[in-house]
Order: sequence, then C-alpha cells, then structure tokens
Amino acid sequence: MTQHADSPPADAPSPERRRGEPTPGGPGVGRLVGLDLARGLAVFGMYAVHVGPAPGRDGVMGFLMELAQGRSSALFAVLAGFAVALITGRRTAKTGPAGRQAVAKVVIRAVILMALGTALTLTGTPVVPILAFYGLFFLLVLPLYRLGTKPLALIAVGWALVGPQLLYALKPVVGGRVFLSYGQADGPVSLFFTGGYPALTWVPFVIAGMAVARCDLAATAVRIRLALTGVALAVTGYGGSWLAVRLVPGAAEAVRKAEGGPGMPSVSSVSPDSIGIFGDTPAGMLASAPHSEATLSIVAATGVAILVITACLAAMDSFPRLRRLAGPVIAVGSMSLTAYVYHIVAIWLLDTEELTAPPLYTLLGFIASVTVLATIWSRFFQRGPLEWLMGRATGIARRIQ
Repeated sequence: MTQHADSPPADAPSPERRRGEPTPGGPGVGRLVGLDLARGLAVFGMYAVHVGPAPGRDGVMGFLMELAQGRSSALFAVLAGFAVALITGRRTAKTGPAGRQAVAKVVIRAVILMALGTALTLTGTPVVPILAFYGLFFLLVLPLYRLGTKPLALIAVGWALVGPQLLYALKPVVGGRVFLSYGQADGPVSLFFTGGYPALTWVPFVIAGMAVARCDLAATAVRIRLALTGVALAVTGYGGSWLAVRLVPGAAEAVRKAEGGPGMPSVSSVSPDSIGIFGDTPAGMLASAPHSEATLSIVAATGVAILVITACLAAMDSFPRLRRLAGPVIAVGSMSLTAYVYHIVAIWLLDTEELTAPPLYTLLGFIASVTVLATIWSRFFQRGPLEWLMGRATGIARRIQ
C-alpha cells in the first residue's frame, strides 16, 4: 500500500522524458509520466482495499475489489524499486560523491518512512500501513544498487524461490501471521517475518522493480519484452497454482484454507490474526492468492505489476490525448506519499472503521477528494506537501563529499 517516497528527487533525471512533457512531482524533474499514472492507479487500488465494498461479490464491482486485493500493494512495492533506481542512478549507478549522496538519500528516506509508518500504525486504524515495511525494503535492497538488470532479475527470482520456503521453515520460531493494526507498532519480527508485508517475501518485488528500471524503457522492443515477461510471470504464478492444486494430493484443501482465512485487515474486513502464513500445511505454499506469501503469489503479482507499469508507460507516450485525460490520476500519482497518508488519516478522523461493509460511495468519496486536492495542488506546486518535506530532509545528503 505505499506510497511511496518514491517520487523521484530533483537530481534523478529520466532520459525518457520528451521535450515539453510536464513533470509533476518535482522541480525540473525529468519523470516517466507513466510511472505517476501507475502510482495513481496503485493509490486507488489501496483505497479500494481499505474503504471499498467487500471483495468477492458478484458483478463487475466485486471483480474490481478482488482485483485490487494484494496487487495494488505489490505494484507499490515494485515501484519502490524504481524509486531506489531513480535516486541512485536509473540506467547507470552513481559513483563517487554522487553515489554516496544517493545512498544517504535512500537511508534518510527509509528512516522517515519507518517513523511515519509507525506513527500511522499507532493511530489504531484497522489498516496495515505499508510505510514502515517500505522503509525497511529500501535499506535491504540498497547494497544492490550498483547491479544491472540481469543480476537484479536473478536475485529477485532466487529470493522469490527461497524466501517463502524459509519463512515457512521459520514459522515455528517466529510464529504465524499477526496484523498489528490496533495501535501497536511493528517490531523487527513483524517487519521481517510476520507482519502484513514481511520483508522476507516482499523484497523480491522491490528488486524486480529495480531490474525493470535499469532497462531502456524508451525502446519499444524493450517494452514489448517487458510486457511479455509480465504475461509469462502472471500465467506461471496463477496457472501454476491452478495446476498444482489439482495435481498435488491434499493441496486443494490446504489452499482453500489459506485463501479462505482472513486476509489483510481492512475497514471492510477487520481481523487482527489470520490462520498463519501458508495455512497449516506445506501444500498451502502452492497458493497464488494475494498476501499468501507463497512463491507463486509473488511471481503472479510481479507479473501483473510489470504489465501495469509497461502499459502505463506505453499509453502515456502513444496517446497524448489520453495523457491529458489521465492528468488527475497522474497528479495523484505524483504525490502518492501524500495521497497514501491522507487516506489513513481520513479513516482515523472519520472513524470509518465502524463500517463493517463500506458502501461504494465511501470509496468514491475518498477517490474524488484526493483527486481534486491533488489536481488543484499540482497547478500551484511541483511536489506534494509530504514529497516536498521528504525532499528537504534528503537534501542534507548533498553535504556529503
């Protein structure tokens, strides 16, 4: 669900920006506008999870609510990889003083995000804020910032294969999943193993985002390969799970329990504890359900995220009129940290957790309000308020020689 502090800083130029292209979110920042569109969609997806109607209902709305589950937060995590790459040098990693300054900026962002995420958790809303986890992700992937696309992709794949199995093996030691969203801050065990976004299984999303960011995203051939990769990952994850459930004895029941247990808490589904990561048997690791923390789930959600990002980049470059129509969504995406914090604070102030099944107009109200605010703000300011504060804080890194 984050944000992000992933609006690129002013010193992270993006060579793909065309002359005359607007640069929402940063003074003089060369941005990939499609990334802001993807961020905006991820924000709306997070809103749907937290204040939307319950998923699983019949019809288009039920399908859309189900589609947002887990996939919007995975998209955020993949975009976090872009944030690290944009700060540290997207195509070529910065070295020397510039490299040290970039590393310091990532560390400062990570610390701020962890503090902000903890503060949001202490509000006591039923939402599991991703920001503290997000900050930890930044720190964990920072040692990889000098690597290229292929090494990063291989590490992401290896981590996705090993992390869930290791997490399952550690379950007797660290315990099952516990969502601390009722005024209790996430500790190290929660952040790494048992929380809503355990680092052991979510870091692959971030590394995958770094790998994609290292690509020449202006090249049509590269975008086509990325789109095909996204399709292949999604088919492997969801199709592999579907097939395994039908071939592995006992898997169907295990996956049914893993997918049927309480998932991520939200305003429409408050549940502090779940039946535990992967359910009660190893066969539960064959699930591809969102937040199952299984390898196939990670693979599938990564594929969907890559597809969304690639589609947004291509659409913004190919259809100028669509870019104008999507302007309000892009505005939200350009200040996604502010938009993310806004909705959690609003849930806290409005006591919307009292609603067991928020009606559709609640979700529409959240989306409309943040869109109007972001659109108006972007007409007068180049960065969102929290993005501006983040930029000021990370500006300290420029003193490093």
